[in-house]
Amino acid sequence: MSKNLHVLASDEYEGRETGKKGQKMAAAYIADQFKLAGIPPYMENTYYQEFSLNVILPEPAEVFVERKQYTGNKDYYNYPEQTERSIETDSILFLGYGIQEDGYNDYKNMDVNDKVVMMLAGEPILKDSISLITGKKARSLWSTYAKVKLEKARESGVKVLLMVVDDVAKDLLDNKHRLESPAMKLELNNEGMFIIYISRQMANDILKKEKVETLIQKIADTKKPLHLAVKTNFEINIKNKVQKVGSENVLGYVEGSDLKEELIVITAHYDHLGVDGKIVYNGADDDGSGTVAVIELAKTFAKAKNEGHGPRRSILFMTVAGEEKGLLGSAYYVKNPIYPLENTVCDLNIDMIGRLDIKHENNSNYIYLIGSDKLSSGLHTISENANKMYTNLELDYTFNDEKDKNRFYYRSDHYNFAKKGVPVIFYFNGVHADYHKETDEVEKIDFKKMETITRLVFFTTWELANRTERIKVDSNKK
Repeated sequence: MSKNLHVLASDEYEGRETGKKGQKMAAAYIADQFKLAGIPPYMENTYYQEFSLNVILPEPAEVFVERKQYTGNKDYYNYPEQTERSIETDSILFLGYGIQEDGYNDYKNMDVNDKVVMMLAGEPILKDSISLITGKKARSLWSTYAKVKLEKARESGVKVLLMVVDDVAKDLLDNKHRLESPAMKLELNNEGMFIIYISRQMANDILKKEKVETLIQKIADTKKPLHLAVKTNFEINIKNKVQKVGSENVLGYVEGSDLKEELIVITAHYDHLGVDGKIVYNGADDDGSGTVAVIELAKTFAKAKNEGHGPRRSILFMTVAGEEKGLLGSAYYVKNPIYPLENTVCDLNIDMIGRLDIKHENNSNYIYLIGSDKLSSGLHTISENANKMYTNLELDYTFNDEKDKNRFYYRSDHYNFAKKGVPVIFYFNGVHADYHKETDEVEKIDFKKMETITRLVFFTTWELANRTERIKVDSNKK
């Protein structure tokens, strides 16, 4: 694993950004490793599952309020999500914080479908920095993981969301790389909700008589949602250019024996963030660590088969591209599976296993498991037993809690399989100080930890592949 990671996470591979030269080099390297190990390509044809992506070039939307044009990346900003679209309205609904909780519901008796909606970032804060939602100083998911707020607005049919942020200039600086980078989509969709992040001053211009600061204070004083219907002419024009780029998942296949029609999938994403100027984001842990683990697992099962101890069920070893762009490689696979999803027993996904997080800074003998019990109690039991018998790792289920603010269950490639009803396990070491930074380098990897976790995946896979009874989907937890 060290040898392979020193190659894949070197500057020569330019951060392995999807669609770029470094990602192509990494794909070729992984395919060569499969070939050298005697692992055949899927369908005895190719190691690549190729797919095309739409690259949306970043360009701020044109925004007008009462015919006055505001300045993109100054008064507001937006990410490159859509391409050609024009929207005009004479009414904007102010929806407070856009929160839906049992004791505090901005959506109660409010029709937001097909409307332009303005809402405040964060959540209502009372005296002494107490959150109205949690009743504590700790913040709720609505502000610590703002995507929840966006998901709720999208589900409710909001056409345009104006998110009022505290400091546009700071956001622009903090999100510079993302705002300047093209977005990638498998398919273009200009019909969904469009999001613009606006300054408080711009929000005040739209609100006219009211001020954001006054509304925030009113909500804190009354401890109740506050809504306003604002009459104003509002117009958006989106004009983003689109380019096409090709990418590929890399697949190695070890065919089973008497149960070969059933398939176990082992995944890791081999793409990373690429290059920003002279800075190379090598992504040794994210997810070079998972990628080289998949290579070793593939070699091991191929060796077992060559020595007459091959698995009863077939195993697909798949390193995917496009994870950092929105789980795109795995999304393409589940839409275009090489083997039927109904024959897919589970997906074991390895994403970051080479480092320690703060919680375990003095204990390398752990791994976070996410999703193991979400769809199949049998999968969870097999995983637990494999660990007790062979690896004795501390299995930490902190991030498996549906209320966990990080929502990691939804943030790696296993989730695309879970959405299709395929049981999953996500192996993860947690976030560390070098996550998504240029300092995520091979020199900081704990290879002994990686080896132990990879052995856990191996023994779990071995049991899944060789037991007579296939695990059942018997639960549906969030």
